[in-house]
Amino acid sequence: MLDRMTNADAPEPRPRRAPAGAAVLREDVTEAIRTAVFEELAAVGYARMSIEGIARRAGVGKTAVYRRWRSKLHVVLDVVSALAVQGLPAPDTGSLESDLRLLYEVSSRALRHPVASQILPDLQAEAARNPEIAEAVQKALREGQDGVAKGIVTAAQERGEIGAGVDHALALDLISGPLYWRSVVIRSPKLPKGYLDGLTRATAQALRAL
Repeated sequence: MLDRMTNADAPEPRPRRAPAGAAVLREDVTEAIRTAVFEELAAVGYARMSIEGIARRAGVGKTAVYRRWRSKLHVVLDVVSALAVQGLPAPDTGSLESDLRLLYEVSSRALRHPVASQILPDLQAEAARNPEIAEAVQKALREGQDGVAKGIVTAAQERGEIGAGVDHALALDLISGPLYWRSVVIRSPKLPKGYLDGLTRATAQALRAL
């Protein structure tokens, strides 16, 4: 009888269950954790930050964090590196000084935000001790503005406002350095009246002199 059984007579195989580890990670939970990382960094700093604190602030269990990152170092590296991808909007006002002024206005608000003003100095201190954090911070700070600065310089070159042979790396230092120094290194609580206007004029003149 068994010899006469055809394939049609054979029982259908049961559908295979997806392994538990194959569950899709919810993006809203991931974003909640990323937000919690920034808030925790601002509140307690990197040294005192913990997975437990991040999870508690995000309203999730520790497992949700560990399913996405292996340690607090990897959480911070991922979150900080993501800043480089987001970057800043590239101004396109039609003139060099207007582009610079708009960039400085946006950057000033971002750098002096309570969360950013707490996180950046702390990460810079950690970067001196941890090469991985140093690389991530450099990527976020350097590459995050590199495209914007290049866009401003390239547009100014096309309009004939500055020379064609400008060193883009030096131009980035001129554009980004003074405001970062004032906002993050010195940590001036409030910019002097007219500071951004004066910085705009000085930077434009420096770029034209390159």
